Amino acid sequence: MNPTYDQDYYQWFSDQARLLREGMWERIDVENLAEELEDMGKREKRALRSRSVVLLAHLLKYAYQPERRGPSWTGTIREQRKQLDALLRDSPSLKPRLISDLEDSYISARLLAAGETGLPEQTFPSSCPYTLDELIDEHFWPQSKTA
Repeated sequence: MNPTYDQDYYQWFSDQARLLREGMWERIDVENLAEELEDMGKREKRALRSRSVVLLAHLLKYAYQPERRGPSWTGTIREQRKQLDALLRDSPSLKPRLISDLEDSYISARLLAAGETGLPEQTFPSSCPYTLDELIDEHFWPQSKTA
């Protein structure tokens, strides 16, 4: 007897993959598998938003606190860009989502940057100052701004 979804998640997932490959349609746990597939898509969207918020916040910090720039900030910017690129290569259909959610992500990034820098939220532009191309361009680094 194979473990159920609630008993051993990993084993259940492995079993479902095997059943699909073997064409054993009548044994597939359709309801739970469909739910998991939907959740996978949601996780990708959340990862896209999370990475874009962190990237935007660090670009703001980089621009508005140039005296505090260091390897940690540049490393975070590079890593977030790399991970966003990987997400978009794996799921190109997420790019329109990134574009449509950019302003919403920016609102969160602005709050994050204000909290982490101690600068007033009003220091930062009220709308996203970066294009999508700038966001993912590894050669783009924002110019210093005065707070």
